[in-house]
Amino acid sequence: MKVVMTKTWPALDETLKDMLTTDEYDFTKCMKMADLGCSSGTNTLLVISHIIENLSKLQEHAPREIQVFLNDLPDNDFNNLFKLMSTNTNTNTNTKNNIECYIYGAPGSFYGRLFPNNTLHFAYSSTSIHWLSQIPQGLEKNNKENIYIATTSPPHVFEAYSKQFERDFTTFLKLRGEEIRGSGRMVLGFLGRSVADPTSKDEFKPYTLISETLSDMVSEGLVKEDDLHSFNIPIYGPSVQEIEAAVESEGSFNLDKMEFVFVPNMGRQRRLQQL
Repeated sequence: MKVVMTKTWPALDETLKDMLTTDEYDFTKCMKMADLGCSSGTNTLLVISHIIENLSKLQEHAPREIQVFLNDLPDNDFNNLFKLMSTNTNTNTNTKNNIECYIYGAPGSFYGRLFPNNTLHFAYSSTSIHWLSQIPQGLEKNNKENIYIATTSPPHVFEAYSKQFERDFTTFLKLRGEEIRGSGRMVLGFLGRSVADPTSKDEFKPYTLISETLSDMVSEGLVKEDDLHSFNIPIYGPSVQEIEAAVESEGSFNLDKMEFVFVPNMGRQRRLQQL
C-alpha cells in the first residue's frame, strides 16, 4: 500500500501549501487534521512524518503545533500503532522540524460522526474510502461464484453495489462537511475504475482470480458451495462520473482536482480526490 499512498503526496503537498499560504486561517497556533482509515502499521507514521516535513518547508506559514487524529474502526490495533510511535518519535512531540505534533486515536467508522462541528482544518485518507459500510443489500446468492462485480455478474449486482457506494459516500461527505471548518480541505485516495460499466472490462482481476480459486476449492470439497455463493466483498471502485455526481449532489465540498493513477504492480487503479 506504500506505493499507492505515495502517489497521493503531490496532491497532499499542494493542498497543504495552498491552505497555509492564504489568509483563510491563522495557523501560527495549532492546525488540526485527521487521517481517516489510518490502519496500524508503519505507513501511518510515514504519512505523519511526510506532513510535518512538508509543513516545515513553509517556514513563516508553518503552524507551531499540529494535532493529528488517527481514525480507524475500533478493532484496529491502536496499541501497536502507539507503540510504534513511542519508538519512532519523541513521545507525542516531533521537534526535529520545530513543529510540535500531538497525536490521538479516534476509533469509529468514518460513516458516522467522529468529531464536533468545525473541529478540523484538514482530512486525509488513503486506500480506505472504497470499503463500504456493509455488503450491499439484495445480493443474496445472485452473484454465484463471483465475490465482487465481474463481467459475468447480473446487472442488479452492479446496481446494488453502486447504490451502496452512493449512500455511503454521500454520508461520508455530509459528516466531514460538518466536522471540517469552512474553507477546510480533504485529500482522498481510493480504488476506482476507468470505465462507466464495470462489467465491460475486468479491472479488478485479483478478485476474479480469488473467485476462481475458491471455486476450485469448492470442487475439491474444501469450501461449501453455499458459502461461496453467499460471499461478497464490501468494496466498490467508483467511476469518475459517480464521484462527480455524489460530490455535486451532496454539496458540502467543491471538487478541485481529480487524478487517475495506475499502479502496474498491483494490477488495479486508484482514484485521487482533492475536495
